[in-house]
Amino acid sequence: MGAHDLDDFRSGVAGWLSANKQHAPRDYGAICPPDLITEGVAWQKRIFDAGYAGLHWPLEHGGRGLTPAHHGVWVEECAKAAVPPVLNMVGLVLAGGAVMAFGTDEHKRTHLRATLAAEHVWCQLFSEPGAGSDLGSLSTRAERDGDRFIVNGQKVWCSGGRCSNWGILMARTNPDAPKHEGISFFLCPMDLPGIEVRPLRQMTGEAEFDEVFFTDVELPADSLIGPIHGGWGVGMAVLTNERGHIGASIIGLERRIEQMAALGRGRGLDTTQRQHLAGLVSRGIAYKAVAQTQGPVASTASSLMKLGITEMMFDIAMLRGDISGAEAMLEGADATGMLAAPGGRIAGGSSQVQRNIIGERLLGLPREPK
Repeated sequence: MGAHDLDDFRSGVAGWLSANKQHAPRDYGAICPPDLITEGVAWQKRIFDAGYAGLHWPLEHGGRGLTPAHHGVWVEECAKAAVPPVLNMVGLVLAGGAVMAFGTDEHKRTHLRATLAAEHVWCQLFSEPGAGSDLGSLSTRAERDGDRFIVNGQKVWCSGGRCSNWGILMARTNPDAPKHEGISFFLCPMDLPGIEVRPLRQMTGEAEFDEVFFTDVELPADSLIGPIHGGWGVGMAVLTNERGHIGASIIGLERRIEQMAALGRGRGLDTTQRQHLAGLVSRGIAYKAVAQTQGPVASTASSLMKLGITEMMFDIAMLRGDISGAEAMLEGADATGMLAAPGGRIAGGSSQVQRNIIGERLLGLPREPK
């Protein structure tokens, strides 16, 4: 596939988005919030009908059979148009990736096309009260009982749980195995008896996340994906895709750099504030340069990008609050930004976890003791 072909494809994508973006919800990022789920599902269906969903997925599973580079173009053009590229990253990236790589033929027939067409909407059932960034400490149990697993436990920080009809679940199937070896990976229908979903209210006043309780839930044995007790490998394989496409990161960074530069215009900033703002702009330019040196899909370097960008966004929110003064503590975008900013340092792997990954895999430092 030559650059000319990709240029033609990009032109077609840009034209379609220009003609259809009025039907899109606001650009919510990776996962559609509950208050936009109706618009998000309709947008995903429109994308699927136009042939832009699952561009690099096989034709037999509803995709276009194109390359990851085509998908990258789609994500980049959506970022430019300020529209979401997918309904839900959990479904299109994590669940879809797991089924594609580890699922049976029946799993693929059941889930892949339905996910692209927004008939199956997915949530992620990984984190627990005692196992967030340290996912290997999860304690939700799935005990084999004939042709089923009996699941008991609790999951938290589940994005869109109340709006989903399927979930990807990691649960412990061998409590006597070492920390990472007794975990299995399941595709879980969210309407099974014994599953209770409760919204989690954030300090911003929103409820974008849920907690999910499993009480003697009977999960069919064919819900298992990958080998029994081998779910850690499945989970880590799909999580490498979670942070998305570098091209979209570059576009997002460009916007943030512009926003930071605009922050100082027309305001009487003191010397300290000007120096802080200049430092943030410089960091943004440096992160953009790092992103442009990477391949089309982030790998270990995505930890560097994730750490740098989320820490930068936290500092931006704090600086905006400092510039706005007392008003930033009351209401409006600055107040919401300050309250929401710490979450970015936690979601998708905390900043501490990213530092461990960078130290071990990029710098060659000794691994953290297990």
